[in-house]
Formats: sequence, structure tokens, C-alpha cells
Amino acid sequence: MGRFNVLTDHVTPYDRFCRSDIAVERLLLEGQQAQALEAYFGAREYRELRELAAAAARRSCDASLPHVFVVPGILGSQLGLRRREPLPDDVLWLDPLDIQGGRLLWLDPAQGAPIVPLGAVLYSHLKLKLRLRAAGFAATLYDYDWRLDIEALGQGLATRLREHAGHAVAIVAHSMGGLVSRAALALPGTRHVERVVLLGTPNRGAFAPLQALRGTYSVVRNIARLDLGHSPLELAERVWTGFPSLYQMLPGAQGDGPDLTNPMQWPLTAPAPRLALLERASRLHGTLPEPDERFTAIAGVARATVTAAQRREDGFVYTVTRGGDGTVPAVSAAPEGMRAYYTRAAHSELTLDARVAAAVIDLCKQGETKRLPQRWRSRARACATVTDAQLLALNSGKLDWARLEPAQRQAFLDQLNEPLRLRLRIA
Repeated sequence: MGRFNVLTDHVTPYDRFCRSDIAVERLLLEGQQAQALEAYFGAREYRELRELAAAAARRSCDASLPHVFVVPGILGSQLGLRRREPLPDDVLWLDPLDIQGGRLLWLDPAQGAPIVPLGAVLYSHLKLKLRLRAAGFAATLYDYDWRLDIEALGQGLATRLREHAGHAVAIVAHSMGGLVSRAALALPGTRHVERVVLLGTPNRGAFAPLQALRGTYSVVRNIARLDLGHSPLELAERVWTGFPSLYQMLPGAQGDGPDLTNPMQWPLTAPAPRLALLERASRLHGTLPEPDERFTAIAGVARATVTAAQRREDGFVYTVTRGGDGTVPAVSAAPEGMRAYYTRAAHSELTLDARVAAAVIDLCKQGETKRLPQRWRSRARACATVTDAQLLALNSGKLDWARLEPAQRQAFLDQLNEPLRLRLRIA
């Protein structure tokens, strides 16, 4: 592994807690390591997870129901390096102590670090899995390396799905996980997948990936606060612009907006896109099959969301409306022609919200639900605009993670995925 050798004395609390969902379920059920689990999830989440683990343990799997694969979105799987037992694996994403030490740079695929997925992020996905289990489903949390090409990731998911070819399967996919699922189901040997529920999937692209590539997305800027040696722009140029998946979620030619897969439609200011990855994204836009009759969308609405972008020479200008879940526009999450339901849950809450989970269970069982409305019409005409330059001025201070109190750390992680809050006005 050369310069990427893991250190045997570099074991952080986040490495020690890199455990499978099955192992954590057992700890929850038995009440073991309660203090560590409560510190990891937060006191309220820990109590809810214990109750759900008990409910799941009381319910045996119903063989008549499909096996459900829960597919996370981008950032939704832990990434890191393997270590020999008895040492725990070395978690890079998301380990604030590693990020503070500059090791986020290793995530650029061009660096060649032997990064592997180390399980789904349990804070975001374990609750949904336990609710499915409590409803009688066998459920699997599927982890993958979300930095990579969506077509290749689809091939990996298709391989796992084929292992269950003798039994009906359903997929519940969050955000980019829905694009990975679409890519997988275009491949042979996946017709036994009966139902697919997409939670906030950017089927027509989103502008959050564009802001990540520009170093102005709120999550990227929050993460940059932990890195004491690099600015958000440096991390965008050296890390985020190396992820093929981010480019593949950019909107193509739509209406009056720019075709963001065309390098001529980008500003002259840095960070610039990597041209080979932009070209690859353009090819995917033309080849990813449209969702078929098996797909149902659940789209978040009424949250301030970037729903358009215009190019200037010095950067993009973003239009923010209430037409989405805070990250993905509703017209992208629920494109015309797809059966859809709507919720006011924010993008990062779609896998956590109890009402959404109940609707997901209905959809996996019978393909429809009455728990969410099938129509949504926005009467809100308020909007706002914000520029790259304005966003670059926000969240620029650094945080010394090692000096934060436990409550401060939990508060930071709780708001990590929160989009920028702007005051919208009627134009």
C-alpha cells in the first residue's frame, strides 16, 4: 500500500465502533455497551433504536414478503482501509479525527488508496432496516464505494441481487442509491426485483453535486471546517472533483439552464471540473434506462432547495425555492410518468422519518400506500438567489475536533447534512 499504510497505533473511537449492523442490533437488544452506543447515536436515537431492535426481534421474517435491500445514497456508506485483526478497520469516512489530520485527501480515487466500503452509515439507515424487520421483512443494508462510477456500482449491486434469484426482492434506495439501482436493474438477471422505492433520488439531476464540485455545498464546507490544513476550495479541487458519481448527478440540458455536463458551460474561476469525468457523466445521461413499472418515488417538498443555476464568468448563481427536499428538486425526484408520493421530510430525514417508513413498508408489500399524498402543488412563489462567492464566505472557520465537548460533537454531526437556510421572498 506504500504511502497509504495504515498505522497500528492510529486507532480512533470511530474505528473501534466500525461494526456491522447485525452486531450493533445485537448490542442494542442485549443492552450492552450502552454508554458507547448512546454517545454514538445520541440519547434519543439510542432509546428509539433499542425499542425498534426489540420489536424486530419479536417478529419472524415472513417468507411471502420480498427480501428488501436498503441502498444508501452518496456519503451513506463508511469508507476506509482494512486492518488485520485484532485491530479494527481504519475508517476515513466519516472519522472527524482522520479528517482533522488531512486524510480526507486519500478519498480521491486518483490517489490509489486501497479504500473499501465498511458498512452503511448506521445513524442514517439502521432505523429504517429495523422498521422493515419489525414489519416482517428480511432486510439487508447494502454498502458500496459511493465515490465511483454509477454504472460500475450498478454492476456490483446487480451481482448481489442475483444471489437472491430464487426469491422475490424489493429495493429501497435513498438519493444516489436510486441511480445505482436503475443501473443495476438494466442488467440481466434482475427481473426478480419486484418493487423499487426511490427516496429523494435525483433522476433528472440536482444542484447539490454542482455545489460540492465548486466547494460551496454546505456539507462540503462543514467537513472542511474539520480539516485544519486545507480550505474548502482546496478540498474541492483535490478530493471532491475526483468523484465520478458527483458528475453523473449533474443536470443535463433542461429548459433555459446550462448543460452542466458541457465544460463550456462552467465559469472561468476555479475549481474547474475534471474533463474526463465530465465526459463520462455525459455518456451516462444518454444510456441510463428510464425507470420501469416497478419504480415508485417518494419526493420531499416544501423545503428551500436549489432548483436552478445560471453561469457567470466568476461563478454560478443559484435560485432557491421551496420546490424540493432541501437537496433534490421535486421534479427530479418524481419525474413525469413515475408513480409518486410526497412528504415534507427533508432529504437527510427520508430514511429516518416514521411516516415515510410506514409508506415504504406499504409499497414493498402491495405497491401502494395511503399514508402519503400522491399530489403536491406549491402555491409558494417565494424564492432567493445566492452566488458561489456568497457561499464561499460562509462556514469558513475551523473546528478543533479534539477540543470539542461531547455535546458539541453531537450537535455538529446532527447538522452536518443540513442545507443552507435562506430567507425566501416573493419576487
